Amino acid sequence: MHPRKLGLPRKFTKETLREPQPLIDIFHEDTCVTIVAEIAGFNRETLKIDVKDQKLTLQAKGKDRKYYKSLNLPKEVIPNIFHTTYKNGVLEIKLKKACTPQIKKQLG
Repeated sequence: MHPRKLGLPRKFTKETLREPQPLIDIFHEDTCVTIVAEIAGFNRETLKIDVKDQKLTLQAKGKDRKYYKSLNLPKEVIPNIFHTTYKNGVLEIKLKKACTPQIKKQLG
């Protein structure tokens, strides 16, 4: 009988241990589009949000890591009107929707 060989544990390097990508959800509501991103481990001061040409860009820098994400926005969103909150590693961005014909009918 041959003795059973036990496998040696794998060495974990930066290439094998990858940090999971932050979760991003997009919610379409009546008057706004809400984007919720889980980006824990970053300070509020290091977050950079840029909205330009129907594109939203999120950037964050930490001591030993960086995060970058670019999202295309729907055309019914007004890109220069938005509100953000950041609490417990969760970033929430609310973008105001442009007035559509359906909303005008309801208002008028």
